Amino acid sequence: MTVWTAQPPSPDGNMSTNHPRSPAANGLTFPCGAEMKNRFMLAPLTNCQSHPDGTLSDHEFHWLTLRAKGNFGLTMTCAAYIQRIGKGFPGQLGIHSDATLDGHKRLAAAIQRYGSLAVIQLHHAGMRSPTDLIGDTPVSPSAHEKSGARALQLDEVHRLRDDFVDAAVRAQSAGYDGVEVHGAHGYILCQFLSPKYNHRTDEYGGSLVNRTRILHEILAGVRTACGAGFLVGVRLSPERFGMDVGECMEVGQGLINSGNIDFLDVSLWDCFKRPESEQHQHKTLLQHVTSLDRKGVRLTVAGKIGSAAQTHAILDAGIDFVTIGRAAILHHDYPDRVLADPGFEPVSLPVTRAYLANEGLSEAFIEYMDQWKNFVAAE
Repeated sequence: MTVWTAQPPSPDGNMSTNHPRSPAANGLTFPCGAEMKNRFMLAPLTNCQSHPDGTLSDHEFHWLTLRAKGNFGLTMTCAAYIQRIGKGFPGQLGIHSDATLDGHKRLAAAIQRYGSLAVIQLHHAGMRSPTDLIGDTPVSPSAHEKSGARALQLDEVHRLRDDFVDAAVRAQSAGYDGVEVHGAHGYILCQFLSPKYNHRTDEYGGSLVNRTRILHEILAGVRTACGAGFLVGVRLSPERFGMDVGECMEVGQGLINSGNIDFLDVSLWDCFKRPESEQHQHKTLLQHVTSLDRKGVRLTVAGKIGSAAQTHAILDAGIDFVTIGRAAILHHDYPDRVLADPGFEPVSLPVTRAYLANEGLSEAFIEYMDQWKNFVAAE
């Protein structure tokens, strides 16, 4: 069996040549200057483990720091809500007020102690905020009958923008290396991007330029407030929720061209398939992403990356680093396993509750994963 190693220096100071080095072990530098020790990022995963007021729990602290200990080069939190009304699920982590800061300071410092970059994802669920959870009417760019969401007034759009920026400043003060702005998966910024949900007639609706305006304003605000040395990324998803692959790539290229981001995180659901829309099927989803003129901005993708072979296929295709979700739930030390064994495959599903508890999941997280078909074994 071929074994990849992190290549410690030999006694004469030269790198060992006993085993080939996995490209996934190589570090990378972001435009802002932040350094990532390898090519593995923990995906921002919903886990329902924090306190009802959005403050960090010991369960969520343990889950995340165990992944940092497991050698992820970048450990990202779950989506953390930036406004009370933007909370999307029970037990969600918040960064909407200074009352959350103590937990964030503790978490960021602990992640960094393992040599991992600590990044928090900034999020607002918009129309996907459950009324019974937020105790209020959810909001969206435009009124939405099915969810009962009301349209944001113009001053509320500006407040939303400013609250994203304020949350980034709060994250920086807590010691995080950076933030990722969540513009994917049908949440509020994706709702602005999507012509299916955004029917506004002001400067935040209509043309693609207008629909992307709030995202650009947020990122420009974060860059101005947090400085050139702060790591800033954005997550996009090119399919579902009224999104079009071609438009999403235009959005991504515009974000790259702006100079306000260090990495673009594209959630593909499945990195190895072709787009659902016929007009874009001349290339795989991955090829659409790698066709971007990145100008030094780093690219990562997520979606059914499990085996070591799949990790290396993504890197070989020109993606800078991989974002690992379900495989990271199953293996807290996924990077080490991939680097040690080119034939590594994640454990087969379903897995027992005891197995997941041993991988750092609390009962609340296990219950959440039990909603996913064939993930948790019946007992």
